[in-house]
Amino acid sequence: MKERNYIKLDFPSRSSNEGLARSVAAAFAAQLDPTMEELGDLRTAVSEAVTNAIVHAYPDSIGRVAMRLRILDDDTLEITVRDWGRGIEDVERAMTPLYTTGGEERSGMGFTIMGSFMDALRVRSTPGRGTTVTMRKRLSPRIRR
Repeated sequence: MKERNYIKLDFPSRSSNEGLARSVAAAFAAQLDPTMEELGDLRTAVSEAVTNAIVHAYPDSIGRVAMRLRILDDDTLEITVRDWGRGIEDVERAMTPLYTTGGEERSGMGFTIMGSFMDALRVRSTPGRGTTVTMRKRLSPRIRR
């Protein structure tokens, strides 16, 4: 599918950058005239993906996180969040609700939340080399004036 527009954002895995990534995603998606509910869903999914990269990919250090957003021809927003951290040993298990490697303070619901707010979710990971999360959401066409 052909893209109409895209942006890339690279940032260190500091928790303060999670809000920035969420805001950038919402601002970029605004050109598709999403509903407030759709914007909320996008913000939440991005927040979960970026938080996972910060907390799980680089638990004891600061690393690199990259986010790419693309608008495809059918009004689909594609969001990719990538890290080069420790990776996930068992992606299927990690996507199981309530499973976490982040300790008691983590709910283990990140992938479940991402999947519930997006139309498609793909997670690819290689232990020791990082993780790429790709999410897609087709935004409902609204009457444009």
